Amino acid sequence: MPHHIPLKEKTTEYAHWAEHLFGKLFKNPLKFTSKRSIEAIIFLILFLAFFGFLAYRMTLPHMLNTFMQTAYHLLLETVFYIMAICVLMGAIGKLLTEFGVVRLLENILRPLMKPLYNLPGVAALGAIMTFLSDNPAIISLAQDKNFSQYFKKYQLVSLTNFGTAFGMGLMVLAFMTGLGYGKGALVGIIGAIVGSIVSTRLMQRFTLKSYPELDAPVATATGDEQQISFKSEGSIFQRFLNSLLDGGKDGVNIGFAIIPGVLCISTLVMMLTFGPDAATHAYTGAAYEGVPVITWLADKVNIVFYWLFGFESGALVSFPITALGAVGAALGLVPRFVTEGIINNNAIAVFTAMGMCWSGYLSTHTAMLDALGYRKLIGKAIGAHTIGGLCAGIAAHWLWILLSLI
Repeated sequence: MPHHIPLKEKTTEYAHWAEHLFGKLFKNPLKFTSKRSIEAIIFLILFLAFFGFLAYRMTLPHMLNTFMQTAYHLLLETVFYIMAICVLMGAIGKLLTEFGVVRLLENILRPLMKPLYNLPGVAALGAIMTFLSDNPAIISLAQDKNFSQYFKKYQLVSLTNFGTAFGMGLMVLAFMTGLGYGKGALVGIIGAIVGSIVSTRLMQRFTLKSYPELDAPVATATGDEQQISFKSEGSIFQRFLNSLLDGGKDGVNIGFAIIPGVLCISTLVMMLTFGPDAATHAYTGAAYEGVPVITWLADKVNIVFYWLFGFESGALVSFPITALGAVGAALGLVPRFVTEGIINNNAIAVFTAMGMCWSGYLSTHTAMLDALGYRKLIGKAIGAHTIGGLCAGIAAHWLWILLSLI
């Protein structure tokens, strides 16, 4: 006959097993839960809390519809417009390079590099190249021995901050001017230059203070700075056509690169910036609706933003916040600000200055310093550039105020 264990003994055995298991679990819970699992749980809680909050305020169907409608409208109304600008400006930038205008500008700006930025004259080429394209252009130059031999090591590292401050400048200028705010955009460029000086100088100071051994030449300069140039081959017509097409192709690549930032970041920021439908004061699921958390928080301390940047609406704070990650995504906010009637030349000046100076440095500084082999300086570079961007916005605002009084 089969041996039957009495129920009382079974219960006692299960109790001892459970006590043994849970005793170990509570004694050393990390042994049973990996760091990856903890990360997943925390992310899931935050994810559900964020979208749960939006769904609670907007209702789930309206939230989902607004989320998709906003991304769709941004793609059609903003991204393709920005991409068209990128293609045209890319072609123009390539033509300026091919036919010597960049070289001419470099020669004009060369004497300013040492007194303003404590950089050798060839650094002017880096500023022009990033202005015409994007931040990483400075790294391709910095890795060229013909270019880097004129720098000391701490100066070469500061090119990360220097080049980023001019990234996508031509595109930002063209975008703002196309909206009818050319005067504000030009003032913003001056503000960006102020920010670039602050950021570059601070980075050099921070670097030398922590690593004085970097006050040494990268290499012994053996050439003439004037010999750093661009090769041109073929007839004038062929060079013109090739530059036009190659520059346009580079613009397409930049245009494609900004799509994820605009659609993902700008959509989320907009849903935290704007409120329900203005006419009905109710949620309809249309594009550009949301729960104005950022606006509400900014309005609480708007006296600070008004004094520093001249922002008359807390919603405008969304632009510099977005520019931390991607200036292309930040530009996606501007047409909506225009529609809302909360924009003016002062705001455009500040946007241009901070957009150019920051130009998504949180997402590019790490890769740029990695490429130069100085990852240990990432914290210093980010800190210096944060201060530089704020100075750029403040300078643009007060410069606009000064010009308005003249």
